Amino acid sequence: MAPTNAAALRKLTKKDLLTQLKDLKKELLTLRISKVASSSPQNLSKIRVVKKSIARILTVMNQKQKASLVKFWKDKKLIPYDLRPKKTRAIRRQLTAKQLTKRTRRQQNKLVIKAKFAVRAK
Repeated sequence: MAPTNAAALRKLTKKDLLTQLKDLKKELLTLRISKVASSSPQNLSKIRVVKKSIARILTVMNQKQKASLVKFWKDKKLIPYDLRPKKTRAIRRQLTAKQLTKRTRRQQNKLVIKAKFAVRAK
């Protein structure tokens, strides 16, 4: 059996992951058949390990796919919702930095410093 920890799986190519997934699914099938035929405790415990290995491979494949999509959409103007940062609802609805610094005409006029003239006494 090939590596089952996620760090080792991330180093593999997609083709390798697919072949490993196929092998694990075949193994799971044979274990399930042997479970029905003769239930030995060793096979029953191995089913759980194989199922977890399959889940681990699928998780790594999905993570790789999402990472490539994030890389593709990085410099685009609009990004799909599922690729945007989650954060919290309140933070997502906050005003942007540009919106916070914007002023109305009235606020701008108040900020204008009126020139002061000093009269020189002779």
